[in-house]
Amino acid sequence: MTIKDQNLSKLNFSFQKKLVYLAFILFVVKIAAWLITSSVAIYSDALESVVNIIGALIGLYSLYLTSIPLDKNHPYGHGKIEFLTSGLEGLLIIIAGVMICIESFHKFLSKSELERIDYGIIIVLVTALIHLWIGLISLKKGKKYNSPVLYSGGKHLISDSYTTFGIVIGLVIVYFTHIYWIDSLIGMLLSLFLLFTGILIIRKSIKGIMDEKDEKLMNELIGYFEKSRRECWIDLHHLRVQQYGPKLHIDVHLTLPFYFTVQQAHDEMEMIQESINNYYHEKVDMSIHSDPCLSFSCEICSISDCTFRKKAFVKRISWNLDNVSDNKKHHAEGE
Repeated sequence: MTIKDQNLSKLNFSFQKKLVYLAFILFVVKIAAWLITSSVAIYSDALESVVNIIGALIGLYSLYLTSIPLDKNHPYGHGKIEFLTSGLEGLLIIIAGVMICIESFHKFLSKSELERIDYGIIIVLVTALIHLWIGLISLKKGKKYNSPVLYSGGKHLISDSYTTFGIVIGLVIVYFTHIYWIDSLIGMLLSLFLLFTGILIIRKSIKGIMDEKDEKLMNELIGYFEKSRRECWIDLHHLRVQQYGPKLHIDVHLTLPFYFTVQQAHDEMEMIQESINNYYHEKVDMSIHSDPCLSFSCEICSISDCTFRKKAFVKRISWNLDNVSDNKKHHAEGE
């Protein structure tokens, strides 16, 4: 792990600690609002804050594990733990959704009235604004540093703020109309939203654990290869990308002129490695397998002064997700 990676892990860990403190403070505030109003909608919001606290603590622990340097037993690091913890957070969100649904149904049957709704509206609105602000920051950091924990945490906080805004709107309606069953309806709608959010987070975590192809990331990487393409890079194929926390592992096969010396081939691969590291801010572990060109490669090779050419140049193949992912060298016909 480089010094830059260690500093990045420390920054992520420090930010996650702040999320833990914030989640606890907002939970206390929401509990106070619930006790004041007896609103099941606010109770639902407070219960979700419990998930925020647990999720933030789990995220904190996973970021700690992610920051541990590589060792003999974990040659790719400990970054995969982030997918497990974000999946667990998704499960907690689903559990909270079920509990809120049960409480909302019970409140609907009891037909009890609410108290001091105006105070509850103000308190909950402030917590929603704070959640939205912190969530946007966490989401931005998660995308920038490829951290599933910060990304899922930010996604959760933002969705939490949206649901809280919905609660505020509902409470305002109750305040002016005195139709108290609306409070229970809001709780039920919130529970459905949480169930949907939890399922999405779990699905994203499973995709990461199973190393499902990230088409957006692959297209970005292929586009960079295409943009930086050199004349001697005859062909590119069998591209694979895995994510380990904030770090990427890239495998690719590169076809070079067969007459290149080992040193020349090494220099080309070093150039690619350095370029990709600069592009992704040194978050890449890259393995490049060099293949010698064959006679059919002449048809897609644009080196004009090659003295070993056996066939005329036909066309330059544009690299894309479909043809670069395959584990086979390309031909002019059929690519």
